[in-house]
Amino acid sequence: MRNARLWNGLLGVQHTTIERVDDALDSGLVVVHVRPSRTRRGRCGVCQKRCPGYDQGHGRRRWRALDAGTTRVLLEADAPRVSCREHGIVVAHVPWARHDAGHTVVFDQQVAWLVVAMNKTKVCALMRIAWRTVGAIITRVVADLQGGEDRLDGLRRIGIDEISFRRGHRYLTIVVDHDKRRLVWAAEGRDSATLAGFFAALGPERCARLTHVSADAAPWISKTVAEHAPDAVLCADAFHVVAWATDALDEVRRHVWNSARGAVSRRRAPTATGEAKKLKGARYALWKNPENLTERQTEKLAWIAKTHPMLYRAYLLKEGLRYVFAAKGDAGQQALDRWLGWAARCRIPSFVALGRRIRKHRAAINAALEHDLSNALIESTNTKIRLITRMAYGFANPAALIALAMLTLGGYQLTLPGRN
Repeated sequence: MRNARLWNGLLGVQHTTIERVDDALDSGLVVVHVRPSRTRRGRCGVCQKRCPGYDQGHGRRRWRALDAGTTRVLLEADAPRVSCREHGIVVAHVPWARHDAGHTVVFDQQVAWLVVAMNKTKVCALMRIAWRTVGAIITRVVADLQGGEDRLDGLRRIGIDEISFRRGHRYLTIVVDHDKRRLVWAAEGRDSATLAGFFAALGPERCARLTHVSADAAPWISKTVAEHAPDAVLCADAFHVVAWATDALDEVRRHVWNSARGAVSRRRAPTATGEAKKLKGARYALWKNPENLTERQTEKLAWIAKTHPMLYRAYLLKEGLRYVFAAKGDAGQQALDRWLGWAARCRIPSFVALGRRIRKHRAAINAALEHDLSNALIESTNTKIRLITRMAYGFANPAALIALAMLTLGGYQLTLPGRN
């Protein structure tokens, strides 16, 4: 037809013949009748290999294209089926859309770019689609991107963690690349079988090339890493180790607070009442780093040092363990030796138990101090995934959430249609 080259450019399609254009501008719709070029016909919709024809399918189909200004545009074409040796009876490949999709490739490309740059309400309003349709689109786009690049190639130092994404103990296991600082793999689940899927995708040769793995002390992670990458150095995450000390400190705080409340119930003394109230509000003064304390919290900490020496000693133990990871290297290991001796003599049950726990994971903690590797990157990634999870509320399955996380945090360079 006339102006075929113009319509090819407007639609962003290649290897496509324009047959005719039916416009119904009163209804705000343009239907473009197309067919694949001769070299693109008779191919499998999945692998795109030439295959013998099977039948004419279920008649003509329509695909949503990018709007022409304020007018919606649809592509319409025959949808015959072919017989593929590998994939069986499938709909023939069309060059303007992905297999089993109801939108053109450039439409998918624009939605993927927008969903990273805008909130979901604006994406749905601009593209005139439902949010669940966005989930299906970005899942297809990420599958194509991952098919064109091996994201697991060249991995040397990785971080592993899990994150909750839905109520009912629904978790994702995620893996980040410390060197390229990007998310490289994610899957639903939080167990050895899920993580083994990552190592299976990595393969024995590339598993052998891993040098460092940072993770928390979860047994299912350390066991799976030791099984599939025995030569990799497992580094304990400093954040989680210090969090153990914070939990132990909070246990002491609760014990002291409950003792003060018990004194209130026994003698109804005004001083005991005030003491319990002060201890109840002391949590943040004990949790925060000294350099971040407000003036009021500093005063409260000084009050604790005078009135509750055991609680203050627990606070100093927490800060002592934090210093271990600030010092790093040989100095950090020497500080940890001194800290373990202090914890064993402190006569605070929660910190005595913490000392035993740290001795159990001493090799991984020493590796973290020596190689200065932590899960800071993966904790940052987890924070961003939590924001993405709020945005992805309404997706029918976790595959769409994982696709959105990969688009946002996987280091992909997305472009708008027609831009290089």
